[in-house]
Amino acid sequence: MIVERTKAGIAAARARGRNGGAPFKMTAAKLRLAQAAMGKPETKIAPLCRELGVSRQTLYRHVAPDGALREHGAKLLGSRI
Repeated sequence: MIVERTKAGIAAARARGRNGGAPFKMTAAKLRLAQAAMGKPETKIAPLCRELGVSRQTLYRHVAPDGALREHGAKLLGSRI
């Protein structure tokens, strides 16, 4: 009975346009800032990650060390445009 009610609640929420899960840490604004910072050779990664509020792995998943977009970064910006 609990499973049925849970599934019904999730279905009702989806019908209202709600999705489950936590929001993404990396946003389009953070991504653009990271790109600009990563393009400069004097940028230190740890302080940048603290400033953006993301992990090193998340940063490198979206932006290459030279500041170029990676697949996840392009996908994020493509969904925001």
